[in-house]
Amino acid sequence: MKIEIANGKTGKTLLTLDVTKTDTILDVKKKHIKEKTYLYPSRICYKLSLKEKALSDDVKIGDIETLTDGSVFYFKDLGPQIGWATVFIAEYTGPIFAYLIFYFSKNCSWIYPDNQGAPHNTVQNLACACYVGHYIKRVLETIFIHRFSKATMPINNLFKNCTYYWGFSSLISYFINHPLYTLPSTDTQVYIGLSIYLFGEIGNLSTHLAFKNMRPPGTKTRVIPMPNGNPFCALFNLVSCPNYTYEVISWVGFTVLTQTFFSGLFALVGGGQMLQWALGKHRNYKKEFKDYPKNRKAMIPFIL
Repeated sequence: MKIEIANGKTGKTLLTLDVTKTDTILDVKKKHIKEKTYLYPSRICYKLSLKEKALSDDVKIGDIETLTDGSVFYFKDLGPQIGWATVFIAEYTGPIFAYLIFYFSKNCSWIYPDNQGAPHNTVQNLACACYVGHYIKRVLETIFIHRFSKATMPINNLFKNCTYYWGFSSLISYFINHPLYTLPSTDTQVYIGLSIYLFGEIGNLSTHLAFKNMRPPGTKTRVIPMPNGNPFCALFNLVSCPNYTYEVISWVGFTVLTQTFFSGLFALVGGGQMLQWALGKHRNYKKEFKDYPKNRKAMIPFIL
């Protein structure tokens, strides 16, 4: 059987490949690479039509019912790729160092000309522990917990994500550790903020562990996310992405604790981005599973 590989934008035929019914899409990509040596499998995307989803590497040619001799695969070059785990570790490690640079430079006159040699106050110490602790948790989750459905992403995402996380971390730390930093008006506010933050962090970790257990190692199996015995995972009854819900809660708590503009802005911008991700995942769940819970929302219980 012959398959034509066409440019996804122009429709122009680029090459023709001989395939068998037992070949997988990954096998087709390997044959394509022999003709175009600058490519590699994760850089290649095939679609049966421009409106359809990309074909998965494990799909067999013989299992595609509409495929006949001379059928067309629409090809898109996804560009240089990099591993998801590599990007996550880079974007989550940077904030640790960015935050600590300003934390330990509190009495550095060329960074803080107004410093008077005062030690860190309790809120500044708590903020450092919370912020750095969050990203240490994220690095460890990337290494030991997360199971990625896709191996790679465009390398441009590395620079975009690192700029976002490292930049916000620097701004947040600079103002929290500033000699003129204004403390929250009451200790009660500090305790409330810290409690909200810890609640969100525990919930976030709990749901990440639950997601891990839903996907067997080495597979791309997808199931309907359901609660387990952990009370924090009961939120799966209400939303598709409770991990995002809990993360936003964490940053709201951090904002209450620190009472700074950039902490609040980070919570707002991050929450908006996570909502977009959650809505996309929620739509995919509903398309994939006909029995998906109808009353479940994407990220905000009962609302959205």
